[in-house]
Amino acid sequence: MLHLLDPDNPEAPFPDVALAEKEPNGLLALGGDLSPERLINAYQHGVFPWYSNGQPILWWSPDPRAVLFPTQLKISRSLKKTLRNKPFSVSFDRHFEHVLQHCASPREDAGGTWITTEMEAAYIQLHRAQVAHSVEVWYEERLVGGLYGVAIGQVFFGESMFSRMSDASKVGLVHLTSCLMRWGYRLIDCQVHSSHLSSLGAQEIERQQFTRHLQQWCNQPGRSGSWLTAPEPPLHSIE
Repeated sequence: MLHLLDPDNPEAPFPDVALAEKEPNGLLALGGDLSPERLINAYQHGVFPWYSNGQPILWWSPDPRAVLFPTQLKISRSLKKTLRNKPFSVSFDRHFEHVLQHCASPREDAGGTWITTEMEAAYIQLHRAQVAHSVEVWYEERLVGGLYGVAIGQVFFGESMFSRMSDASKVGLVHLTSCLMRWGYRLIDCQVHSSHLSSLGAQEIERQQFTRHLQQWCNQPGRSGSWLTAPEPPLHSIE
C-alpha cells in the first residue's frame, strides 16, 4: 500500500524506501507538496518526485539505483577529441531557468514531459536557495545543451539533461564531474539506467548501498553558495 504524504507537514519523514513497490519499480508514496523542505528531505533519503500532468505527486526510490562515482567517469575516444577541439564552452548557474525549460520541452522519442509547471516552480525555488544548480553548454553563444540537479553535502542528484547538438550534454556532464571531483563530491545520482549515462561510466547499485552512501556523504560539506563563478576545468583534468 502506498504511503499518503501530509501536505501540511513537509518535514515529516518519508516511509522506509524498502517499502517501495517492486512494480512499478520504486513507487513509494504519493501526495504531499514540492516545497524546498520536502524536496531536500526526499533527496537525503534517496527519494525523488516523478509524475505527469493530471497525476498526484508520485515519489520514487527504484532498486537498483543508477549512479556515477566521479572517479569512474569514462570518456570515449571520440568525446576526448571533442573536448580537445573545444567547440563548446561551459558555464554553471548562468541560466538555470532556460536549462530547466529546455529539459521540460517534449522530445521526439517521448510522448511528453514529466517536468510539470509545478515542478519547474519548485526547482526554481531550490535554485534561488542555492541548492539546485545548472550546467550550460554553449556553441557560438547559443545554449545547445545542459543539465540540472540538486547538491546536498557531497552528493549531486542529477535530474535531467538536454542536447541540441551531438555530444553537448556529455560535455556538460564531463565538466560537471571534473569540478565535483575537485570540490570533494563523492557521488552523482543518475536515478535510473540509460545507455547514454552508462557510456560515461554510470553503474547500477543496490538501493540499500545507495542509501548508506547518502547517510555518509549528504552530511559532509560540499561547495556552498552559487556555482556561477565555477571555472572550466583545465583540459588535462578531463582527459
